[in-house]
Amino acid sequence: MWRTRAASACVICRSLANSSCGIKRKSPLQNLHLVCRSIHHPYYPSSKLQRPPLRISIQLFSSLNRLPLRKTKLLNVKYGYQFHRNFWLARLASRLLKVRYLILGSAVGGGYTAKKTYDQWKDMMPDLDEYKWIIPDFVWELDELIDFEKLIKALPDADDLAKLLPDFDKIGESFASLKGFLSPGAPGETAFRATDQGYDNDKQFKKGLLGELILLQQQIQQHEEEARRATGQYNMGSSQQKRKVSDKEKIDQLQEELLRTQLKYQRMLERLEKENKELRKLVLQRDDKGIHQRKLKKSLIDMYSEVLDILSDYDASYNTQDHLPRVVVVGDQSAGKTSVLEMIAQARIFPRGSGEMMTRSPVKVTLSEGPHHVALFKDSSREFDLTKEEDLAALRNEIEIRMRNSVKEGCTVSTETISLSVKGPGLQRMVLVDLPGVISTVTSGMAPDTKETIFSISKAYMQNPNAIILCIQDGSVDAERSIVTDLVSQMDPQGKRTIFVLTKVDLAEKNVASPNRIQQIIEGKLFPMKALGYFAVVTGKGNSSESIESIKEYEEEFFQNSKLLKTSMLKAHQVTTKNLSLAVSDCFWKMVRESVEQQADAFKATRFNLETEWKNNYPRLRELDRNELFEKAKNEILDEVISLTQVTPKHWEEILEKTLWERVSTHVIENIYLPAAQTTNSGTFNTTVDIKLKQWTDKQLPNKAVEVAWETLQEEFSRFMTEKKGQEHDDIFDKLKQAVKEETIKRHKWNERAEDSLRVIQHNALEDRSISDKQQWDAAIHFMEETLQSRLKDTESVIEDMVGPDWKKRWLHWVGRTKEQNIRNETKNELEKLIKCNEDHAAYLANDEVTTVRKNLEARGVTVDPCLIKDTWHQIYRRFFLKSALNHCNLCRRGFYYYQRHFVDSELECNDVVLFWRIQRMLAITANTLRQQLTNTEVRRLEKNVKEVLEDFAEDNEKKVMLLTGKRVQLAEDLKKVREIQEKLEAFIEALHQEK
Repeated sequence: MWRTRAASACVICRSLANSSCGIKRKSPLQNLHLVCRSIHHPYYPSSKLQRPPLRISIQLFSSLNRLPLRKTKLLNVKYGYQFHRNFWLARLASRLLKVRYLILGSAVGGGYTAKKTYDQWKDMMPDLDEYKWIIPDFVWELDELIDFEKLIKALPDADDLAKLLPDFDKIGESFASLKGFLSPGAPGETAFRATDQGYDNDKQFKKGLLGELILLQQQIQQHEEEARRATGQYNMGSSQQKRKVSDKEKIDQLQEELLRTQLKYQRMLERLEKENKELRKLVLQRDDKGIHQRKLKKSLIDMYSEVLDILSDYDASYNTQDHLPRVVVVGDQSAGKTSVLEMIAQARIFPRGSGEMMTRSPVKVTLSEGPHHVALFKDSSREFDLTKEEDLAALRNEIEIRMRNSVKEGCTVSTETISLSVKGPGLQRMVLVDLPGVISTVTSGMAPDTKETIFSISKAYMQNPNAIILCIQDGSVDAERSIVTDLVSQMDPQGKRTIFVLTKVDLAEKNVASPNRIQQIIEGKLFPMKALGYFAVVTGKGNSSESIESIKEYEEEFFQNSKLLKTSMLKAHQVTTKNLSLAVSDCFWKMVRESVEQQADAFKATRFNLETEWKNNYPRLRELDRNELFEKAKNEILDEVISLTQVTPKHWEEILEKTLWERVSTHVIENIYLPAAQTTNSGTFNTTVDIKLKQWTDKQLPNKAVEVAWETLQEEFSRFMTEKKGQEHDDIFDKLKQAVKEETIKRHKWNERAEDSLRVIQHNALEDRSISDKQQWDAAIHFMEETLQSRLKDTESVIEDMVGPDWKKRWLHWVGRTKEQNIRNETKNELEKLIKCNEDHAAYLANDEVTTVRKNLEARGVTVDPCLIKDTWHQIYRRFFLKSALNHCNLCRRGFYYYQRHFVDSELECNDVVLFWRIQRMLAITANTLRQQLTNTEVRRLEKNVKEVLEDFAEDNEKKVMLLTGKRVQLAEDLKKVREIQEKLEAFIEALHQEK
């Protein structure tokens, strides 16, 4: 019954609600049925009002200000008096049910509110895809490791979750304060219009927080334009100035306020960048220590720098030019190029001089990010800590030494590039090339072609269509004195890849009479050249001892107080080296992305052409470059040196003995044997021989023996080096082998102690006169006979040249004698008569004998000079003596028996045979001693010298280029470099795509 009445009451309620849908009035609660009122509204008392639902207007969420909730008014509900009935069971049940529904509704509502708040925060955050390189890779993998959806579902109740959520009121206040700090020239936006990514990128950034920042910046720009227009209206005339004094004050206030907000914003950015730099430094340090245990990849800029290093050594003989981008820093001498580069690198790394040319060769500086601020050269492993003054001084000194060494004799500048890498936290990634400053006049001490050489170097770098030209202009000098601007305008007339930098703006503001001139320069209206962007910087007060931090502070202080910014002649994004480095880096990477793939395709085509040429010309040969060919030649040379140790001792001794006798035989015959043979008895003969041999052994013989041994070693070494080995011989190594042989011989020196030990051995050998057996006696006679016959043959040849051909040759060959030969022939005939008359004649003619011979010749009508008679006599007597000695040698063949009896009771004396036996024995012992020194010591020392020479040649690239030449070598070298360039370019392009 009660349920039926309740149901009918609900029907009545619904009918009342439906009947009042089209009427704009509030239905009084008293109109409801009593049962319906007691069930649906159990808390209805006569003295309380029910709160209707709030009417909240829909509003857009703003990240800068949080609009407060509107205060809503309660619905005006009129209550009437109804008789109250006490249904306590129904009221108790409804209250219990309400508590449960309140708890459940609070939980559901809290979770939904948290989810909605999370979605709003997620939409607020800017898109950080382009900045993934700042944070290590493991951070971006957190979303794969952690399921955020499960965390959201596992959120606690609303009260606990509210404690974890940030304070939205404080966030709104922070965004409101940041709104006042924004300026139209903030470094966050692109520094010049040419580097903008276009309308699509603008759409991407106008989302969430960044989109609202851009809208606020546009509003501030409009505000600035209004202030500028008001300034222009104020400057129209003096009469209007008087009428608008209040407007002028407003304009000044607006400009000062704008400048203050810009500076505040700049300081905030610097503080945030500093914190970011420290955090990234910690991340990189942990990464270096291997905390994350992942393999470190080579940085993108380092990969690109390696490609440029290889290209700098590549000779583009196949029309594949280097068109990869780099930032080329050009400017007049002392314009501040080096200072700007140091500010970008954040270290004083270059040598400095007052007015003197310091940059004498191109310096390629690769800037990259790292945990420590260090610098290192491409060809060195030493790291210079740029935070320490000692390392900075050492780095500057090293750069200066390298520059001076690269300059050839008679030149002032060099085209050789010095490659330097600088790493540090917060550095912008790019590759810069600092070129020698352009000069207008060649001063004393410079080469005559210095000016033209600098121009050619600058043009060579700037003619690259993808090179970014950083044109540095000194703001403290007259613009009309600039040289580099004309050069840059010739190489880039449209200004599509030029960035203009005005240095020393602090001096310019003081010295220039019209500040508008600076504004004209920055706006690109004064110089004929065009540029992507214009910047004004201050690089210190001119003191070389200033630190980078002090220069930054001075630059910030100057622009903060400068009239150029206060009067809006310069925009905030056009000043400071910080904004300059950001702009240059953006432009550099934009140019890299646009041109690197085209360059890779060009080298791919070049590689195909080179491989085809190699297959056609050298189908059966491997593609060995210069280094590989050098290693092959090195192994061959070392094998040939080892072959010296395989020469037999007999071969060494035969060569040494024969060569030594050829060297000393003349001295033995002329200075020892012939003078001793002129003596009258054997005792005088032996005494003379002993004295002569002693003097010879003490002064000349050991030295001659060592010279012979060294020459023999050289000849054998040369024979092995130059000996062709059939079809396997490669003549491409001939020049290298010859150079190695010459350099080794030059470096090798015989052991100084060898002569002393050799002198003792030779002296003992010559003192021995005892011939033990007949075989040694016969060997000595044979040696003496060969020596005398050789000398006799030489003497007869000399006499024949003196007197001319005999009658047989004259008749057979139809030749005649000259007048001098006829005189000598007559003199010879007269002297032969003299010898026949006295066979025991002395070796020298007496003066009366010379006179007699001359008179006899004059009687036959031949006029002869006495010197000619003596000269002819020397050869005639020598022949006569040698023939007599040969006859005596034949007689001594049977004289060994008399020798054993010491020639007692014998007219035969063979002391000359004993002399030649002593000489022969000395030669054999000396050859044996020298052979032992060769095989035991000198060959090993020679092998060591060869290895040292090869190591020196291996480190000298110029030497290898000079010694290993030819089309085959050059083709293999180009093919290797092109392959290496292509592979590195492909690896760089792949890494570049991954970074995108």
